[in-house]
Amino acid sequence: MKKIFVLLSCAVFNTGLAQDTITVPSDKRWAMFKYDFVNMFKGVGFSYAQPFHWQGKQWAQFGGVVAGTGAAYLVDEETSRFIRNQKESIPKFIRSYGTIYGSPQNNYIVTSGVYLTGLITKNEKLRRTGVLLISSATSAGFLQQVLKSAVGRARPIAELGKDTFDPFNSSRNFHSFPSGHALLAFTNAYAIGKQFKSPWVKAGIYTIGAIPGISRIWDGQHWVSDFVFAMAISVATVESIDRYLDRKYNEKYNHQDKRTSWNLNFGPGTLGVTVQF
Repeated sequence: MKKIFVLLSCAVFNTGLAQDTITVPSDKRWAMFKYDFVNMFKGVGFSYAQPFHWQGKQWAQFGGVVAGTGAAYLVDEETSRFIRNQKESIPKFIRSYGTIYGSPQNNYIVTSGVYLTGLITKNEKLRRTGVLLISSATSAGFLQQVLKSAVGRARPIAELGKDTFDPFNSSRNFHSFPSGHALLAFTNAYAIGKQFKSPWVKAGIYTIGAIPGISRIWDGQHWVSDFVFAMAISVATVESIDRYLDRKYNEKYNHQDKRTSWNLNFGPGTLGVTVQF
């Protein structure tokens, strides 16, 4: 149980960082690649190490994520059924996009494409973005794979109810929590959105990034609480690794005085997420 708690704790926001001196690699692509690869690897390790440095604020945020996921869990049957009932009214191309884009192989094709474009053109902003995308997807993706197996929650399509858990069951019907499609797609969206200051651009990117997770609820593959917790992991992982990368690259996305804040809202007949830019 302690191991599962430590893994769960990786899904909440990191502490502040001291500034390091940035070591600039040479302008040769091979040197750039080696520098970026090391930062990808260290970024993943950094994200997993953060819970050991949490203070009161970070533990409070973790508690908020757990409470929010728990609140969504209480109404999973009703909310997930409602969303599934809307499936036929959603254009097929949107549903197809959600299913295809959220798969791991397609995710890495996109993220690797961003990084390679930056490497070939020697564009530091694209390189840094690619490093952030790949390392965040790797960190969050590995965590969700461990959680899926350890939690063993039954998918809605299994028709066993939201309260059925069978840890370490090899059947994919017991790999519901959290949603991998939601996590990978929104990790990309959140990382890309950090490059833009316009709240409208951010909102558009976040909306596109949320579709794959919602599409899995349409298809009966996940509950709403699976989606909510996956989004929390995405935001926390990107924030953690991005602040680490601020120490390694001249291009920075965390210099704004006002950061994006996320809040889960629950009430009678209400379930939602408020994003403040």
